[in-house]
Amino acid sequence: MCWSATADLVAGCGIAAVGVACVARTRRVGDLPLAGLPLLLGAHQAVESLVWRSGGGTGPATVAWAAMALPLLALWVPVAVLCATPPRARHRLIIPLAAGLATAATLSYNLATHSVTADIRGHTVGYAIDLPHAELLVAGYLLATVGSLLLSGDRILVLLGVLIAVGAVVCWALWELEFVSTWCAFAAVCSVVMYGWVRGRSVSPGVPRVPAER
Repeated sequence: MCWSATADLVAGCGIAAVGVACVARTRRVGDLPLAGLPLLLGAHQAVESLVWRSGGGTGPATVAWAAMALPLLALWVPVAVLCATPPRARHRLIIPLAAGLATAATLSYNLATHSVTADIRGHTVGYAIDLPHAELLVAGYLLATVGSLLLSGDRILVLLGVLIAVGAVVCWALWELEFVSTWCAFAAVCSVVMYGWVRGRSVSPGVPRVPAER
């Protein structure tokens, strides 16, 4: 992943296939947004393969990649975790959700008013956009995405949050200029953990299920 257009496309298709399996196995309405996360991340990597093929720049593929990576994920993850969490435990997710809403709104505004540029750097892709208070936005982004998983109270989701948090630190330390791209790639790979979460949820009784088609 993050090696070439072909690597991103193959990895994206593989992750998306895991997402299809997760959604197909899901039996609870509230679990669908989280079960569909690998689908989103797989599509995201496939979009990056188009960024590679276009040579970077500021084209539609770059804008689409940035929109998915930045505001969409910042909002999708905390909302999806909230939907999958029992009502009695949702109070602890208020802060990550609020961080996601604020971060997604700010990032959406900046994507709408500033251009985003992709730069091919060897076997990685760097994305550049003029963001005010970038450090604060990164903190809010990680609180929304990683924080919601860590505070979910679910053992597998907490494990996923730990893996992604470690990946974020490693990506920042090794590829600071390409942090967003490499971290999203790592998160996509880690999303295969979601299948184990879906399997466990599919056999737990007492939660509303998705109606079966006749």
